[in-house]
Amino acid sequence: MNTKLVDSLVQIIQSLTSEEKNLLEEKLHSRNKWEIQRKKLQEIHAQILARRGGKPLNISSEEISELIHQMRDERTQQIMEAVSPLEEIE
Repeated sequence: MNTKLVDSLVQIIQSLTSEEKNLLEEKLHSRNKWEIQRKKLQEIHAQILARRGGKPLNISSEEISELIHQMRDERTQQIMEAVSPLEEIE
């Protein structure tokens, strides 16, 4: 065990401001947070597969791309309507 390294790290950590300690804590736990999120995604995936009787969604990348573009267009339209009322076109 490298006790000198550990002692140096303890000294450095103790010299950090509270803001720096919070940032360090966040960075140390970010991998753990990702693993928790990955497990949640796996659970959701399993639930979806169970609902679909074990059959994966059979959709091409082109179809996915088209759906994304459609949804973006719809959302853009919603935003435009919310920002400024449309004038009636004669």
